[in-house]
Amino acid sequence: MSQKSSNTHIREFEALISPVEMRKAHPAPNTVIDQVLDYRSQIRSALQGDDPRLLVIVGPCSFHDQKAGLEYANKLNKLRQELEDKLFIIMRVYFEKPRTTVGWKGLINDPHLDDSQDMAAGIRKARQALISIAELGLPAATEFLDPIVPQYTSDLVSWAAIGARTTESQTHREMASGLSMPVGFKNATDGSLDIAANAMVSAQAPHAFLGIDSQGHTSIVRTKGNKDVHIILRGGGGQPNYDRKSIQTAKSLLKAEPNARRIMIDCSHGNSNKDYRRQPEVFEEVIETINQGEQSILGLMLESFLVGGKQSLDQRPLTYGQSVTDGCIDFETTEALLRKAHSSLHI
Repeated sequence: MSQKSSNTHIREFEALISPVEMRKAHPAPNTVIDQVLDYRSQIRSALQGDDPRLLVIVGPCSFHDQKAGLEYANKLNKLRQELEDKLFIIMRVYFEKPRTTVGWKGLINDPHLDDSQDMAAGIRKARQALISIAELGLPAATEFLDPIVPQYTSDLVSWAAIGARTTESQTHREMASGLSMPVGFKNATDGSLDIAANAMVSAQAPHAFLGIDSQGHTSIVRTKGNKDVHIILRGGGGQPNYDRKSIQTAKSLLKAEPNARRIMIDCSHGNSNKDYRRQPEVFEEVIETINQGEQSILGLMLESFLVGGKQSLDQRPLTYGQSVTDGCIDFETTEALLRKAHSSLHI
């Protein structure tokens, strides 16, 4: 017998049901799909400068608890309905977390929060959560990390992000070129913008790459290119980049059409110096910049949950409604911030 020369570090392969089987097991009503399509169209209109409302991507750093996540969604949806004439509120529903080294990788990878890595249950829980949120009438935003995942969940997502660690990845640029919703690319973790600008160019072009189809078959995926892309300024390298000078630098780099709104500001991460309590300060400064005539800003991002701060997964029992990854502002702070923005915006 010849010596085994492949898969030598693989412990096992576990079969997963196909995307089409998952969708049959957890179907989205036609009314929900129509609503997702409408929300995507509204976001495209905002990107083109035809819809003046400010997008606000707001929600937990990571979605780890369905009960708390849906309680948050209900609260946010009531606020969305009340403020929708000026603010287009989209819930941040992030199921995948990139790690610099190791750590909890998100609900899809480890839904039981115990390192059991029951990904079959994780994908199912993610899809169920997205359906429940959509049935409220609330649009959902997520970050796609694993290129297989969109086949299972993307029909329920209105807006997607490619993170700072993956914006330079050819795999993620190719994936974005085939996604059906608008996509934002974050600047690199060192704060540089070139990588995100290049990613936007790449994602708008057609690509061919290896992936799976809805039946779960390994396939050559040929894309048309995604024109609905923009940059996300999240700071980095020890410096924020939400100030007017940084916004002008981004505008010059992107060379977008005059009426386009191709810049989103992330109020967390490098822009808050990784201090969740500074997010309101960043948010209010950007609102003031918009009110002073800056028209290139598409929206803002906030990390927010029911309870402020964050907790370690080693802490048991976990505090209900508090982040297990980055620190978040609490819902009361979030509500006050959004109401103030709504009353002050000149649109």
